Amino acid sequence: MEAYTDFAAVYDTFMDETPYDVWGNFVAGIIDKYGVSKPANSDQGKEIAEDSEDALEQERNLVVELGCGTGSFTQVLKRKGYDIMGIDLSPEMLDLARKKSYEAGLDIMYLEQDMRELDLYCTAGTIVSVCDSINYVLEEQEVIDTFKLVNNFLFPKGIFVFDFNTLHKYRDVIGDTTIAENRDDCSFIWDNYYHEEDHINEYDLTIFARCDEEDEIFRRSVETHFQRGYTLEEMKGFVQAAGLEFITAIDADTHEDPTDDSERIYIVARESGK
Repeated sequence: MEAYTDFAAVYDTFMDETPYDVWGNFVAGIIDKYGVSKPANSDQGKEIAEDSEDALEQERNLVVELGCGTGSFTQVLKRKGYDIMGIDLSPEMLDLARKKSYEAGLDIMYLEQDMRELDLYCTAGTIVSVCDSINYVLEEQEVIDTFKLVNNFLFPKGIFVFDFNTLHKYRDVIGDTTIAENRDDCSFIWDNYYHEEDHINEYDLTIFARCDEEDEIFRRSVETHFQRGYTLEEMKGFVQAAGLEFITAIDADTHEDPTDDSERIYIVARESGK
């Protein structure tokens, strides 16, 4: 799963049009509707903050983000008042996340962990994962095992909210394509390959990043990413096999029920008892 090494330095540049605020509003709405966590700026959250000795209430209101990357979405939920922790496998991405949080004056804890080996010091009322991080888990049993860990660390009746890119998106929409994008200080070439036999999407990133702001020297680096496409039925099966209670699935673009043409889907699941 190692990825986002050299790409980490230019990741935010190429993701500058990502609607993190829109995602944050949507996920916050899901938490409010189905979850147990409350932001500190809510009436209940303020009462809990005043009674800081209530450790169980603190755990109930904790949000953990898996695959947080450079922390952009983490910061959105933090600004909404949630007590949130970010977890990612890439130290390069986490270094940027910590720097961004410090510069923004936000107190956020970040942990370097593989989600397949999730190990928290407490339970959390909400665990979230956005921007197709789950697709980096390539083996079905590893997805189930990851979800089992999520279930283990969820506060009673806590919820797991995650999105994933569908098999349809990788196979029928992206397929074998080449994408290139150029900016003033960096550019990339994305060569995408879809492997039908195992539903694996491979993309080779060639990155050119300016070494110094005052010169025209660019550093070239290459890294390869692998993601696997899953169907909604497969994901529902993984959720249930992990002991989680499936609540609902939502098309990430339309916010309606998923269809065969859905490219990214949110799933909401609930802790079902240890």
